[in-house]
Amino acid sequence: MAPAEIIERHVIFHVLPGKEAEFETFFQEQYRPAMAKTAGFIKAELLRDAENQNDFMMVLRFDSVDSAATWRASPEHENLKPHIKSLYSGSELKVYQFLA
Repeated sequence: MAPAEIIERHVIFHVLPGKEAEFETFFQEQYRPAMAKTAGFIKAELLRDAENQNDFMMVLRFDSVDSAATWRASPEHENLKPHIKSLYSGSELKVYQFLA
């Protein structure tokens, strides 16, 4: 597989005050394990902004755009969406192509 096929999705979540611990637990115990079952999944990491403790970034790596789309369209993702959406007020997405 050429590195140029690999993509990373960086999603910033503005987590609701008081929901930070629940967001972290949800990612570790439900979201990442479900995503990890998707063909083409490489890794998922959760970062917390050092200056704004309510901002988290998910770094999601897949072997292709199609693999990422498969995850987003999966029944598992659809089932998890209502819970994650209840934990944040907004999000921002950037998709990067892996080069080296």
